[in-house]
Amino acid sequence: MKYTVSIEIALPRERVAQLLADPAHLPKWLRGLVLHEPLSGVHGQVGTKSRVVMQMGQRKIECTETITRREPADLRGILKGSVVHFDREIVGEGMWSAVRDRLTEAGPETTLWVSESEYRFSGLLMRLVGLLMPGAFRKQSQQHMQDFKAFAEQGQDVREAKG
Repeated sequence: MKYTVSIEIALPRERVAQLLADPAHLPKWLRGLVLHEPLSGVHGQVGTKSRVVMQMGQRKIECTETITRREPADLRGILKGSVVHFDREIVGEGMWSAVRDRLTEAGPETTLWVSESEYRFSGLLMRLVGLLMPGAFRKQSQQHMQDFKAFAEQGQDVREAKG
């Protein structure tokens, strides 16, 4: 299963990249995040493996995230017109996923965030989930982007959201 979602954020690309890359900000916009801790390497750097625990309703889902691409490595002084890449692989029980995020300048103070996701499922339960609920994955990705936009532009924190 593959899909692409995108959103425009009313901030310069360099600022968006720095906010996305800062692990201290993850709980503020990544709805359902319980834990994100590096097992090896430095958070956000290529090759770093992290343990990620997400709460989805009554279920806790644990997986391992590996950073496969981050360009440029230094998020200060990003060259005009260049594309920022954040790619990662996520492996959990019955699931493998690759997420490729790209940040481009949509305008002088606006960033376009495009996220491509690819999922592969193993095991009967996860295959059924993938077959019966493909829209749920896309909807969740779009929700994370909207939550990030609200955090980046207005300082909203999903942990303080009502309902």
